[in-house]
Amino acid sequence: MTTAANHAGIATRALIFALLALACGHMLSTLLRTIPAVSLDLMAADFHIEPQALASLTSIYHFAFAAAQIPVGAAMDRFGVRPVSLSLLAGTVFGAVASGFATGPESFAVGQLLLGIATSGMLMCPMTLAAKQLSPGRFGLWSGAILSIGNIGMLLSASPLAFVVDNWGWRAGFWISAIGGVVVALAVFALVPNQPAEHKDESSPLAQMIEVLRLGLSRPLRGLIALALVSLATSLVLRGLWGGPWLMQVKGLSRVEAGNQLGAFTLAMIAGPLCIGMIDRRLGRRRALVAGSHLAGAVLLALMALGAPHYAVSTLFGVPVMPPQFDLVLFVLIGLATSAQPLLFGMSRQLVDAQTAGKALAAINLAFFLGAALMQSVTGAVAALAGLPAVLLFMAAMLALGVLIFLAYTSPSS
Repeated sequence: MTTAANHAGIATRALIFALLALACGHMLSTLLRTIPAVSLDLMAADFHIEPQALASLTSIYHFAFAAAQIPVGAAMDRFGVRPVSLSLLAGTVFGAVASGFATGPESFAVGQLLLGIATSGMLMCPMTLAAKQLSPGRFGLWSGAILSIGNIGMLLSASPLAFVVDNWGWRAGFWISAIGGVVVALAVFALVPNQPAEHKDESSPLAQMIEVLRLGLSRPLRGLIALALVSLATSLVLRGLWGGPWLMQVKGLSRVEAGNQLGAFTLAMIAGPLCIGMIDRRLGRRRALVAGSHLAGAVLLALMALGAPHYAVSTLFGVPVMPPQFDLVLFVLIGLATSAQPLLFGMSRQLVDAQTAGKALAAINLAFFLGAALMQSVTGAVAALAGLPAVLLFMAAMLALGVLIFLAYTSPSS
């Protein structure tokens, strides 16, 4: 009996270390996707292009990330988590080195393309291993832990990255990430078991993609897909791209001061899902909670934009521009308000049968990252035409529109 218990304890510890190693890959992914937030101005100056044009160019990362979701998921079913994870980490190291050595917009775009493909499975790898090895209750606990560990990457790309950029330049962020990729790959090689693939779905990745798209466009999921397209996009694009320029150019903060505020935003994004989850369990009104929190996020974004010089909120308070402390409070509140995104996964599972639950989750996940790519691309054009306050107002309007479509398609009558 004692021997069996010892074996079970050893197996549990081995699984925990394996999940932690894979979750560090997700942390590396969130670090890499948010590097431009504190270094966009320096990168644009090096490449001799406008920051707005470079901002649109970085959307290549998100397009590649979204496009690779289904093929990478199929590869994990066919080959197993360990070989796919090691292949993705090798691609991440190569993409980080390519981005760090970029000499112009074209070579930087190639690096972003490589990174988007390579990091596309960094969240799916630990989630897949956890789903195969853990009970539903423990999986719920670990899925939250994996997301929280991953978001530490955004903490690293706040003040610590700002310090690195100020002292050694923006390229150092990519080189350090490449070294981190090597370390994570060694940990995965040593700690993640080489389990046989299960061959759950022998259809081609193209056929799987078509089926996921068909399900996503079906009437039961349309409202969820509409909100998913703008939900994660708003927080990722604000945190990963425009938050830094907004604080440095409009509010006059230094790079490290801006990093500190973005760090507080990230802490709210880490704590938010836990808080929303507890509220969801107490209220039992998931649809109202999802809509209300996202609508609050839209209002908060609009308030931030209107605190710019000579805009409504600044005029109302009789100041030239709202102080940075105003933005700090709003960043934290936006991070909490937009943390209801994981509830869309739960809603999708309630709306479809067991046979299509996996594809429904994939459709929501695809919408999250495709929306981020579209939002990043479009806001670059908005910034070039109308400035940074217009970018925030545009994101607020898109978030509000997503909520309205969500409410229309998920109403009990429909």
